[in-house]
Amino acid sequence: MTFQSFARLALTVALALGAPALQLHPSAQPGTFDLILRNGRVVDGTGAPGRLASIGIRAGRIVEVGPLEGATASATIDAAGLVVAPGFIDVHTHVDEIASQPAIPHFVRMGVTTVVAGNCGGSAADVAKAFAEIESARPALNYSTLVGHNTVRREVMGTANRQATPDELKRMEALVDKAMADGAVGFSTGLQYVPGTYAETAEIVALARVAARHGGVYATHMRNEGTALEEAVAEAIDIAEQAQCALEISHLKVDAPSRWGASAKALAMIDAARARGLRVNADQYLYDAASSNLGIRFPSWVLEGGQEKINERLADEATWTKIRAEMRELIRERGLEDYTFARIAEYRADRSLNGLTIPQAAQKVLGAADLATQQELMRRMLRAGGASMVYHFMSDNDLNRILRHPMVSVASDSGLNTFGEGVPHPRGYGNAVRTLGKYVREDKVIGLEEAVRKMTSLPADQFGFEDRGRLAPGLAADIVVFDPATVGDRATYADPHQYPTGIVHVLVNGVPVVRDGRQTDARPGKVLRK
Repeated sequence: MTFQSFARLALTVALALGAPALQLHPSAQPGTFDLILRNGRVVDGTGAPGRLASIGIRAGRIVEVGPLEGATASATIDAAGLVVAPGFIDVHTHVDEIASQPAIPHFVRMGVTTVVAGNCGGSAADVAKAFAEIESARPALNYSTLVGHNTVRREVMGTANRQATPDELKRMEALVDKAMADGAVGFSTGLQYVPGTYAETAEIVALARVAARHGGVYATHMRNEGTALEEAVAEAIDIAEQAQCALEISHLKVDAPSRWGASAKALAMIDAARARGLRVNADQYLYDAASSNLGIRFPSWVLEGGQEKINERLADEATWTKIRAEMRELIRERGLEDYTFARIAEYRADRSLNGLTIPQAAQKVLGAADLATQQELMRRMLRAGGASMVYHFMSDNDLNRILRHPMVSVASDSGLNTFGEGVPHPRGYGNAVRTLGKYVREDKVIGLEEAVRKMTSLPADQFGFEDRGRLAPGLAADIVVFDPATVGDRATYADPHQYPTGIVHVLVNGVPVVRDGRQTDARPGKVLRK
């Protein structure tokens, strides 16, 4: 029932009973709104075909979707010729420090209205404190977080490479329980990263079980995303089944040329788990390169104990000989012969190397680019604190196959970017719009309505955002208006600091944060607690 119908019914009943007529506030009169988006092609987030309609908004909520003939509003946006969709929900981000950059333009300007941080096992240690700081900073979009396994393990055990004692596990369980009670939406792991990589499956099950008691999701950066992909997927599903919680496989990919095509097996495993009644979803970013730190290219045992211990191992020549041999085997297992696939995104010790591949940087710094010299450069970089990297080792066929799967949402895996600083992965400026430009309009891998569903209702349902992800009366007015003929990404690997095209308007909780393609000063975002 629409607001207008309800008001008319209430008035009729009141008069029939002899009661005084209802006194409606002028701003709540039938047919009046704070804002009307008129005559756009409404793609509501469910996957249903788009339709011409107008949307009436009041007090940050959608009140009516329909013709709205004769309705009035304090403000009107003409959406004729444009697509009107729910604001995009990015459930895999690393914007945990959003309080320091609350305007977060690189997300807002690609139509993202809600983000989930705390992924890959890294989160705020004190979720309640982080939420308070973010609310005080007033972000431009909505923020939620997972609680990270690496964070709680580091709080209890440091970076120890061993199994947790029963007491240590209880302390970790208590930290997860508190974070969930404070409003985290789930529990995340980064099982390729220190110290989570040292944990056995049973530890993850115990902690995921705590999140499940609060209705939280288990989101995992698996132990392996290429050379042992099937084993990693099996472990993730086993953890979710034992913990009895929903599973989100983070940034599903095949990151080893030697295993390209294995996405078919991974997706079949997801389908089989869903057929057994498990709630298993995944997400992906739509680029053929990943982004992570330099340390992930070293054997995990090298990274135990912090920077001082790392430097001791790297300084010992006998140990370095062993490390080099293991590094060589790690890339050869992937079907690679050197580090041409690795590009430096941000190396604070020498920013002149930003944007160069490891062989290019080795040539510049050490005068040679053979494998041994590349590894020597990496040793020096790790001893100087490491670097953020971009890794090119995925295939278009796997990307497309994963995108076509109905239970895979689109998420950026981006952190906070400062415009013009470093050479970060372009996904932080273009992932959502790349979906609409390259994969819908140009390559026709999926349809428009399906692409919108993958960035709205699908992630909203998985992470429990019940009042977002769709355009329907009563739901939050998080809305993006874009031009389907021009929407697309401009950011590239060589020149990532470029905002997208075709995003015309963005509303967060009914307030325009992008108007006519330009970001406003408004910061109406909310912290979304579980």
